[in-house]
Amino acid sequence: MLLSYGLAFRPFPCGYNCSPMTTRSSSLLVSILLCFGCAALAQSLPAENVATIDQIANKVLNDTGVPSALVGIVKDGKIVFVKGYGNGRLDPPVPANPQMRYSIGSISKQFTAAAVLLLQEQKKLSLDDPVSKYFPDLTRANEVTLRELLSHTSGYQDYYPQDYVPKFMVQPTTAQHIMDAWAKKPLDFNPGTRWQYSNTNYVIAGAIVEKITGHPLFDLLKQKVFDPLGMKSVIDTDRNSLTAGDAVGYFRYASGPPHPETKEGSGWLSAAGELSMTIEDLLRWDISLMNQSVLKADSYRQMETEVQLKDGVGTQYALGLDVFNRGARRVLQHGGEVTGFTAMNMVLPDDRIAIAVLTNQMASGASGVIARQIFGKLFDTGTQNDAAKTESARRIFEGLQKGTVDRSLFTEDANQFFSQAALDDYRNSLGPLGTLDSFTAGSESLRGGMVFRSYTARFPKRTFTVTIFEQPDGKLEQYLVIPRE
Repeated sequence: MLLSYGLAFRPFPCGYNCSPMTTRSSSLLVSILLCFGCAALAQSLPAENVATIDQIANKVLNDTGVPSALVGIVKDGKIVFVKGYGNGRLDPPVPANPQMRYSIGSISKQFTAAAVLLLQEQKKLSLDDPVSKYFPDLTRANEVTLRELLSHTSGYQDYYPQDYVPKFMVQPTTAQHIMDAWAKKPLDFNPGTRWQYSNTNYVIAGAIVEKITGHPLFDLLKQKVFDPLGMKSVIDTDRNSLTAGDAVGYFRYASGPPHPETKEGSGWLSAAGELSMTIEDLLRWDISLMNQSVLKADSYRQMETEVQLKDGVGTQYALGLDVFNRGARRVLQHGGEVTGFTAMNMVLPDDRIAIAVLTNQMASGASGVIARQIFGKLFDTGTQNDAAKTESARRIFEGLQKGTVDRSLFTEDANQFFSQAALDDYRNSLGPLGTLDSFTAGSESLRGGMVFRSYTARFPKRTFTVTIFEQPDGKLEQYLVIPRE
C-alpha cells in the first residue's frame, strides 16, 4: 500500500563501483566516522531528551516486533538528532544506522507535487489544467484537474491499496499500463465531491511531468530539488535496488518471524512511492519546507493549503501533504508504506520542528507511534500539560459533586455563575452518581482569546461532557457540565 509509511538509507561514498575489498574497508571507516557524527548530533539535545527518545523507540520496537527504526529530529531549523534502533538487516544481524537508506513510500508524493509546482512556475502547466490536455483517453479526463489528482479528489480508483505485495505486482509494468488498467475504469465518485486516497492519481501526475519534460520524473527532482539541497543519497527504487549497505524490508504474518518482503517489479512504484533516501536527507527536505527554499512562496502556499470539496467541506489534505492544526500549531505530515518499509514524516514549519521515523516492516504503524510519542513528550507543550489540566478539571468536577468549588481558580464572571443555587443543583444531580469511572480529555481549540477544552466524564450509567474556557492567565471563565444522552 503506497499510503502513509516508508524508509531510506545512504550509499557508501565510493558509490556502486567499489570492489568488495574497497567496499568493506570504506564501510568500516565510514561507520566509525558516522558514529562520531551521530554522537555529536545526539548531544544537540539535552541528555534527558535523548533518553526519552531511546525509551520510546526501544519500547515500540519491542512491543511491535518491528526490526528497526531510524529517528531524526529538526529543531530550530537544524538537524539535531539522528539515531538507529534495532537491526536494519537480520541475516546476519546488522544494526540500523543513519547511513542506511530506507524506502519512504508515499512520502514521495510531496516530491511529485513539488515537481508539478515547479513546472507551473515555468508556465509549462497549470494545476487547473484538465487531465485531458495530457491524457485525453482516461475516464472523464476533461472533468478532472491536476489539482484534484494531487489532492486525491479526482475519483480515480487506487491501484495499490494492499498492505502486502500482490503476486501480479512482482512482474514489471509501466505507468501507461497502470493508467490503462485503473484510470479507464468508471470513477469512484464525481471529481471534487469526495476525498479518497489513490496512488493512481500520482502515477498520472508523474506521467504528465514526464510527458512535458521528456525525461524521468527523478531527473527533474534531482536537478531542481535533491542536488540543490545536498540530498546525495536519494535513489529511485522503481529503477534501482537498495544496496548491501542499506536496510532490508520485512513482512510478518501475525506475530510470526519477519521475512524479507518481495520487491515490486519495476514500474509499480512510479511517482506514487519510488524514493529511498537516508533519514538525514529527508530532514534536509523538511528544512527546505520551513525555509521555502526550493519553490516560490505562492507554490508553497498552494502545496500546504487544505483542499476543499465542491460542497465546501475540508479534506485535511493539500498537495501531497496531510495538513491540520494541533491546537494553534500548523502541522504538515505524511506517511509511507511500500515493499517492507513504513515511515512517518511530521513537519511544524512555523515552529521549525520536524520528526521523521523510518522502519523496515510493512503493515505496521510503529513509525507513526514513535513520531507522535516523541512529539508529545518533547515538543507539544499542550500534550505535556494535558495530564495536569485533566487532573485539575477532574478535581473541580469531584468538588461540584460535593457542592463546592475552589473560587481561586475562576474569573469573576465564573464565580458569579457558581451561585449557591447552582452549586446545590450540581451536588444534588452529580453527587448520587458516586465515583467517576473515567475523566478523559477531548478537543482543544482557540476562541475569544481563550483556550477551549472539552472532557468526557463517565459513570456506570451516565456520561457528561465538560466544557472549559481558560483565560491567558490560567483563570477559568467557564466550567459547564452537560448531560450526554
